[in-house]
Amino acid sequence: MKKIVFLLLGLSAFAFAADGDGISIIKAASVIAAGVGLGLAALGGAIGMGNTAAATISGTARNPGVGSKLMTTMFIALAMVEAQVIYALVITLIVLYANPML
Repeated sequence: MKKIVFLLLGLSAFAFAADGDGISIIKAASVIAAGVGLGLAALGGAIGMGNTAAATISGTARNPGVGSKLMTTMFIALAMVEAQVIYALVITLIVLYANPML
């Protein structure tokens, strides 16, 4: 954990070492925020998808007769989880390319 914190601090030092104008600092902060935000969204989506798949496999193992119904419900749940990650990607792209802070 210490290595990750030191890496982020080191990268933020390079990002904030600008010429002194506020625009470049906002751009650098936007890049860091976009990377961290999208990474957290992908991590949360992966954990959610893993939990969904594990619950479906467990339910199918307990009662094989409802396997098809569980698979349908699982695919709907996975689509909803993936939609949240895609929304985070869209917000990240907006922050990077059409920055409303500038």
